[in-house]
Formats: sequence, structure tokens, C-alpha cells
Amino acid sequence: MELYILGGAVGIAVLYSVFTYNKLITYKNRVEEAWSDIDVQLKRRHDLIPNLIETVKGYADHEKTVFKNVSEARSKAMQAQESGDPDKIEKAENQLQNTLKSLFAVSEDYPDLKASENFKELQRELTDTENKIQAARRFYNRNVKALNIKIQKFPSNLVAKAFSFGERKFFKAEAEERENVEVEF
Repeated sequence: MELYILGGAVGIAVLYSVFTYNKLITYKNRVEEAWSDIDVQLKRRHDLIPNLIETVKGYADHEKTVFKNVSEARSKAMQAQESGDPDKIEKAENQLQNTLKSLFAVSEDYPDLKASENFKELQRELTDTENKIQAARRFYNRNVKALNIKIQKFPSNLVAKAFSFGERKFFKAEAEERENVEVEF
């Protein structure tokens, strides 16, 4: 009788471990999918920037410092993206976002540029991309939360530790992004 109880307990533990392992794999894959969504949107942003710079250059050629800063920030963001390190990517993308604000500020001084259909379309595309990036980051953070909770909670933390599942970091807004921002085009 004791052997049956012991066998039943071991069987339940094994079944629980298999179920928990599979759940952790599901969460891990969801986090990776969400990260891929962010990656796609960041690439889209990086691809739009040269067109935006060229359009603005046509109207404001003497704003070379702004163009240089945006180009350098884009380059750093692309290098960070290749590293796959969320912290580096987040920092570089925040820097890029800040330099883009300065590019749009330049447009205020050039009414012809603001009226340009090409510029307006690029603004719409970039705004749409920014919205998609934010949605992808929220999706990523929700999935990271689910994975981290499963890794932290008892008894699933025992399975997570046994199979070396590690917690993931959240995307967080930089201090400047938390402040009230006014954007005028």
C-alpha cells in the first residue's frame, strides 16, 4: 500500500513537472515572439529615417548638426539591435527618439516643408510605427510578466530552476518619456 502511495506521489510530481515545463516553454516562446515584434517595428523605424532626413534636407540643408545627430543615433540603434541586448536597444532607441524630436522641431522653421506631402506622409508613417512599437512593447511586457511570475512562484520555481529558465527584463520608459510631452507638427 505504501508503495502505491509513493508511486502515486512520484507520478503526480512527474506530471506536474512536465506540465509546468511545457507552460514555461510556452511563456518563453511568447516572450521571444513579442521581442521579434519589437524588432520588426524598430527595423521599420530605422528604414523610414533616411527618407525623412532626405526630405527635410531638401528644405533645410543648413541644419547639418541635426541630420548628423539623427544619423548617428540611427546607426547606434541599429548596432544595439544587432546585439540583441534589451538594455542596449532600449537606451539606443530612446536616444534615437529624442533626436527625431529635434528633427521635427526643425520643420517648424520651414512652412514649405510642413506643407510637403512627402513630409506629411513620412510623419504619418513614423507616427504609425511609433504606435506599433509602443503596442509591441506592451505585448512584450505582458508576456515577460507572465513568464517571470511562473518562474518566481512556488512550486513552479523549482521546475524553472531545474531547467535553467531565467527571468526577463521589462521595457521601461526613460525619465524624459515619463514627463508630459507636447508635440506639434
